[in-house]
Amino acid sequence: MTAPQTTVTSHDKSPLSVLVLGALGVVYGDIGTSPLYTLHQAFSPHNGLTPDRSSVLGILSLIFWSIMLIVSIKYVIVAMRANNRGEGGSLALLALLLHSGGERRWVAPLAAALGIAAAALFYGDSTITPAVSVLSAMEGLKIAMPGLGHYILPATVVLLIGLFAIQSKGTGTMGRLFAPVMIIWFTTLGVLGASSILKNPDILSALSPHYAILFILDKGFLGFMALGSVILAITGCETLYADMGHFGRKPIALAWYLVVLPGLVLNYFGQGALILSHPASIDSPFFLLAPSWGRLPLVLLATLATIIASQAVISGAYSMTAQAIQLGFLPRVRILHTSAQERGQIFIPTLNSMMMMLVIALVLGFGSSTNLAAAYGIAVAGTMTITSIMLCMVAVLIWRWRNPLAYAMLALFLIVDLAFLSANIGKIAQGGWYPVALGIVLFVLLMTWKRGRQLVAQRRMSGNIEIGEFFRSVLSSPSISRPKGTAVFLTSDRNVVPAALMHNLKHNQVLHERTVLLTVEIDEIPHLPTQERIESEHLGDGIYRLVLYYGYMDETNIPKTLANATEAQLGFFYEPMRLSYFLSRETIIATSAPGMAAWREKLFAWMSRSAASAMEFFALPPNRVIELGSQIEI
Repeated sequence: MTAPQTTVTSHDKSPLSVLVLGALGVVYGDIGTSPLYTLHQAFSPHNGLTPDRSSVLGILSLIFWSIMLIVSIKYVIVAMRANNRGEGGSLALLALLLHSGGERRWVAPLAAALGIAAAALFYGDSTITPAVSVLSAMEGLKIAMPGLGHYILPATVVLLIGLFAIQSKGTGTMGRLFAPVMIIWFTTLGVLGASSILKNPDILSALSPHYAILFILDKGFLGFMALGSVILAITGCETLYADMGHFGRKPIALAWYLVVLPGLVLNYFGQGALILSHPASIDSPFFLLAPSWGRLPLVLLATLATIIASQAVISGAYSMTAQAIQLGFLPRVRILHTSAQERGQIFIPTLNSMMMMLVIALVLGFGSSTNLAAAYGIAVAGTMTITSIMLCMVAVLIWRWRNPLAYAMLALFLIVDLAFLSANIGKIAQGGWYPVALGIVLFVLLMTWKRGRQLVAQRRMSGNIEIGEFFRSVLSSPSISRPKGTAVFLTSDRNVVPAALMHNLKHNQVLHERTVLLTVEIDEIPHLPTQERIESEHLGDGIYRLVLYYGYMDETNIPKTLANATEAQLGFFYEPMRLSYFLSRETIIATSAPGMAAWREKLFAWMSRSAASAMEFFALPPNRVIELGSQIEI
């Protein structure tokens, strides 16, 4: 098999140890808090399993080999190689496939549908994780201090509001703040688990995969459906891939193998040893691992850890949204960069507020972590399955793998993911409907926006005027004046005369001494070097065509890019105080013309009205912007 090319990332600016600690503090909170509820959920009464020796060993064996196969091999070793210049996640896979699909016409539409479906399901995961994680930790109060049980829901809501309130500090700051807590957390997991294993070392028999096989064969359909609970042990694996742009592949891998994996395995086996010795402990095996005097401190530590778990998926949702915007699947929203060193660390205020409202609604609506767990699995299984399919496409089309063993490994990933997905289908009525419904809504929104922008571009093309001919006719007109200064007209198509320029000439009969037709193009790679961002052409008579290129994770700050450019790059001298930006504010009108269904056209028009203005998205100074309106019928 051929290894993928080495990618260049922006993480070289930070020491490896700092990035490893940051990854512990942000990336692994989700999967790191799964021991709180996984075994308890597996043996909950509605699953029909009793905590006898064969079931406990079978479930533990399934958990261990799921962690090793899915997380250690599929994600850390294989999937994280399929990065787009350091960025991961389903949209990074989509960008890779769009960029390298070649002449295969089926690649682009299939990759787009899969990538957007995975992204839509990931948003469901991103809202369920904070709710189920924090709620499961707070439910430990029923064990440590039974009299405080009625405070669980209010306390959970307050903690979640606080979590979303501090997101603007950035993932780097959050990682440094949370890393010490997570080190203590994983150490505690390991110590509690090891102490329990020493009392009943027979539990280590579950390391053998034959216990997992025997469990499935013996329990039949009931054993297969238990996979719906086993998957809770690997929630967060998609998050570590999506969060790769925040910290880099190597720090995330080192944190997994050195700290996270040992702590998780020891704790799961420790809980199993406790259940074998005391079957009644299945009510709360995690908290009952601790001595009675340590349960309240453990609740407090678990609460901190679950807050951190929520951070992992929130950061992943920010990255996913930024990629979707730059790839043209979502309208522009305000994106704040929170680190001067790491370009992937961002904060999106609008998304943060929407997620907070959804998470609180989930907590109040479902009321317990057990109810939420049913909604959890299907989002994770769906996303993992789509990632496996896209990995197969990358391996065949881009990496050119031809080794039969490599194909067998990819097939195994897909079979396991499909098994998890099938086992969770039955949970749709119990709460799994939520991520499915949210996924469908988001899929429609993303695909509608992409299609709508294509229709708008087609309508513009239908009324095109050739640029050279247009300016020759304008310059020959005696009624057109040429005042001093520079006018920059933003246009999405470099070959089209901007609507704002047409309106300015029509109403003001003015063509500035220097007129710049500026187009911003987003490439299908995350980051572009500064020296490759500018393409300039002098069309004559003080008229310039300027194209600025950005990667889909770069900050689209036009004034900053122009200020850092040389006169040779631009073709003219940049004078910010003698420059005005002219924008066209489009009003979308839904019509009966061929394109989309009427309801989708109206949806697109609403999304267009709700989008952030180009002034805000491109960081243009408000006192130097002039907006002129136009209407486009689709």
